[in-house]
Amino acid sequence: MASRNDAATGSVAEKIGPDSARVEISGLTKRFLTPAGEVFTALQDVSFTVEPGQFCAVVGPTGCGKSTTLSMVSGLDRPSEGSVKVGGREVDGVTDGVSFMFQSDALLPWKTVLGNVLMGPVFRGVPKQKAQASARDWLRRVGLTGFEDRYPHQLSGGMRKRVAMAAALINEPKILIMDEPFGALDVQTKAIMSTELLGLWEQIRPSVIFITHDLDEAVALADRVVVMTSSPGSVKAIFDIDLPRPRGSVQEIRFQPRFIELQHQIWDSLREEVERAYARTAGGTA
Repeated sequence: MASRNDAATGSVAEKIGPDSARVEISGLTKRFLTPAGEVFTALQDVSFTVEPGQFCAVVGPTGCGKSTTLSMVSGLDRPSEGSVKVGGREVDGVTDGVSFMFQSDALLPWKTVLGNVLMGPVFRGVPKQKAQASARDWLRRVGLTGFEDRYPHQLSGGMRKRVAMAAALINEPKILIMDEPFGALDVQTKAIMSTELLGLWEQIRPSVIFITHDLDEAVALADRVVVMTSSPGSVKAIFDIDLPRPRGSVQEIRFQPRFIELQHQIWDSLREEVERAYARTAGGTA
């Protein structure tokens, strides 16, 4: 049975080391003013913790505030109430040691593959020769050796995602924030990219907050799945995913009996929220 448990496992904590990669979200509430001047509450009293080296997936219906939560963890926005702490310090600006991978590629079209991956180390002041060596190494890890001089428009969707992953991971972030990074890919490519992400994550073990609408993807990747309610978004349930690591191919994981059991449990919690959100957008009553 899935359980709620905010304690890090010893193996994960020991691998990461200090608690600098611990994310604590407490009583998080976010309100916006609509164009009509009315107050809209996007998030209401959201609380959960991501331990060092833990892979946390967040699922919920469209409009429940998942991406808004990420923007406050990264320091790109501030809460109306509550707090976000990283490594025990309250976030009050752009969070140090965080890499962000968006749903869109966010690659600069005028830069080559190598140039895009190089940007992080260059901005951090890494000497050019060392930065180039690191970028080539990460492109090798994501299977893009030989494509260093290509431009984003010359790549397939899956290849662009590999470039984006290399660009996010080259800085070896302590926290990796991913907002539906594979949402635009076809099913087969998404499964391949998810498997590759697991392999790369195992190498450096950052704490991950991964937003997705794909429940299978959440269970296959995560140590913990947070289910959010329909708007205003709040935490409805938290499920610990006890599938052993390393997990191997995402496509194969989905046929395991325990995977199917966990997927059903989480869907039972999520289904009501999805139906409520759909009724609102369809003009019905929630």
